[in-house]
Amino acid sequence: MEHTLNGFGLGLGTVEAAKSVHGVDASPGSPAMVGRLDRRTGDPGGYRPDLRGPPLACGARTRDTDCHRHRTDTLSSMHGSTDLTERFHALHRGGCFVMPNPWDVGSARLLAGLGFKALATTSSGFAWTLGKSDNRVTLHDALEHLRAVTRSVDIPVNADFEGGFAVEPDAVAANVARAAGTGVAGLSIEDSSGDPADPLFDLELSVARIRSARKAIDDHGGRVLLTARSEGFVVGRPDLAETIRRLLAYADAGADCLYAPRIGTLDEIEAVVRAVAPKPVNVLVGSDFTTVAALADLGVRRISVGGGLARVAWGAFLDAATEIAEYGTFTGLARGIPFAEIDGAFAREADPEP
Repeated sequence: MEHTLNGFGLGLGTVEAAKSVHGVDASPGSPAMVGRLDRRTGDPGGYRPDLRGPPLACGARTRDTDCHRHRTDTLSSMHGSTDLTERFHALHRGGCFVMPNPWDVGSARLLAGLGFKALATTSSGFAWTLGKSDNRVTLHDALEHLRAVTRSVDIPVNADFEGGFAVEPDAVAANVARAAGTGVAGLSIEDSSGDPADPLFDLELSVARIRSARKAIDDHGGRVLLTARSEGFVVGRPDLAETIRRLLAYADAGADCLYAPRIGTLDEIEAVVRAVAPKPVNVLVGSDFTTVAALADLGVRRISVGGGLARVAWGAFLDAATEIAEYGTFTGLARGIPFAEIDGAFAREADPEP
């Protein structure tokens, strides 16, 4: 029997297809192995994600200007999430794992229920939920989003923290400390400037930004894993040699993991992996150009999908809505996941207080 979640937009098709993208066992010394059935029944017809974790903590939001609250969050969360950060570090020591990107609490809980070992936020996916384009979310909204996602699951969460919401290294450091205080197990800082005429920060400034992010984490006694991203292939500067030069400089500045989104061929990926070894490399997969097994064979440690799953969800939504608007028919709705199934996936033994 085919078990589909395509109507919800997760794009997982059959259980066998879900197994093929679930990931590779990353425990040290374990063989590369795709398709573990952690927390599954093995019966496609009877499968349900295990989503019965602790409810999301609710409470009045505090504005960005409440410095005392953020200092307290930073100190308590950077120490309180030690188990998750250690688990996240361990995943980077061997093997290969998939770290998919939810865009809200609901998608995070579903992905955790599928047995993934870690998640990562997506700046684009989250921005779209607010009706904004990528890189247009405020620092305040980004921090609240990180708090919500980390509190909703019991696995490590990596933050897509864009460019640190600042240019100067000291300001990046201050914001990194606040992000680490949300309970994330890792976060990334990128080197794109937002200036079309000069889309990458110069190398000296970029290195200083990574060094400051590293110091901010270390100064608070945290173990939050720092990923440095070089965005040349994203912003129209697809120079592999320059990308590698930057990644090596970021590794020397204290980055734990290196990431060059949108490098698009296996040869380029292999070149990056070899150049920065033994540092782990994250690869972005936004289409069907490769597989988990193929990337694992190249030595890739971590795979993310960016806004890919969000795009699948929005695509299903727009297909059905466009049909209604243009033809006055509703066949697209028939492809949706049944109400009882999706609603039941979020059911609790006792619902949290509203």
